[in-house]
Amino acid sequence: MKLMRTIIATYREAFSGLPRLVWILAGGALVNRAGTMVLPFLSLYLTHDFGLSVEKAGIVLAVFGLGAMVGALVGGRLTDRFGAIRIQLLSLGLSGAGFILLGQLRTFPTMVAGVFIVSVVSEAFRPALMAAVALASPTDGRPRAFALIRLAVNLGMALGPAVAGILASISYRWLFVVDGVTCWAAGVVLFAAVSREALRPEIPEEKDEPVSSPWKDGPFLALLVLVFFMAMAFLQVWITYPIYLREVYGLDERGVGFLMAFNALLVVVFEMVLLHLVEGYDHLKIAGIGAFLLCLGLGLLPLGAGIGFAIVVTSVWTFGEMLNLPMVNAVVAARAGRRSAGRYMGAYTLSFATAFVVSPLIGSVIYQRLGPSALWYGIGCCGLLLFAGFSMLSRKFR
Repeated sequence: MKLMRTIIATYREAFSGLPRLVWILAGGALVNRAGTMVLPFLSLYLTHDFGLSVEKAGIVLAVFGLGAMVGALVGGRLTDRFGAIRIQLLSLGLSGAGFILLGQLRTFPTMVAGVFIVSVVSEAFRPALMAAVALASPTDGRPRAFALIRLAVNLGMALGPAVAGILASISYRWLFVVDGVTCWAAGVVLFAAVSREALRPEIPEEKDEPVSSPWKDGPFLALLVLVFFMAMAFLQVWITYPIYLREVYGLDERGVGFLMAFNALLVVVFEMVLLHLVEGYDHLKIAGIGAFLLCLGLGLLPLGAGIGFAIVVTSVWTFGEMLNLPMVNAVVAARAGRRSAGRYMGAYTLSFATAFVVSPLIGSVIYQRLGPSALWYGIGCCGLLLFAGFSMLSRKFR
């Protein structure tokens, strides 16, 4: 009984003290991600239903990453100029229409063009959301504020991919419709909940604080390099990981959806408490441990098979994800200050988007030509380098 009270108290402490706007942003993210249907199954849709080879599907996913690069830069600049909430609403409205239209495309060139456009408008949402969280949350609570957003995202993802697996077994076309409609629903929730003041561009209290350029910040650029390589590994979860689970582990779409939902469920249950326990430690050193575990989990894939072993490796890389991403988010927010939040978050998002261009191309080529084991073992080795890199960089940020 005492243990249960301690656990309840720990969870209560982990969730306390966060501003109302952060909870509203989390609610919008929850609705949006509950409808995330297309991206987790895009590689399967392109190879199974659309009829593309693995390499051509990699090209389409790389184009998505190219659009995400543009969206990150545009979204970050527009956020600093027009306000984070406004840009989120604009992105959600355009994304809803884009996903529905994307499901109607039937040729490779139109699919490439459609994926690029949808990626630009949908990925502009990320720097706007992250800047809004950074501006709304207190400095000492930022890791948990970003973790709350991730909790909402993953709570939605616990539902979205599981439902998507069922819908995909009926028809992949439903994925695009549901994804589009939930983008609009998230926009309605966000617009209805925020105050009129929140819709205005943020006016920082520190009026004399200069606007900083992330491209002239040497240690921050070094951090972006580490984030890029970490994202290169992590994005294989959306690219070659589902294909490997189907081809080698023998899982169908429902099995893949279950594992994606299991990943999200772990984040929902453990991330806030985990970060509450480690938020007093060096953020970049914790991020390095997370990067190591993330790569280790993927590196273990060739050592087993079946749903049981898949659950084990998913657990390992999920805990790595939980330790890395919120901590890096908090470091970026602290580095940016208030007047440059959009630009820094845009640059940070750009590092992920750049990885989304390169990762599908390299991952799919290694997977098809050298074999999947070479890909997973290579990622496992990268984890050691990332751990060393984050640990060394922490001295520059201290």
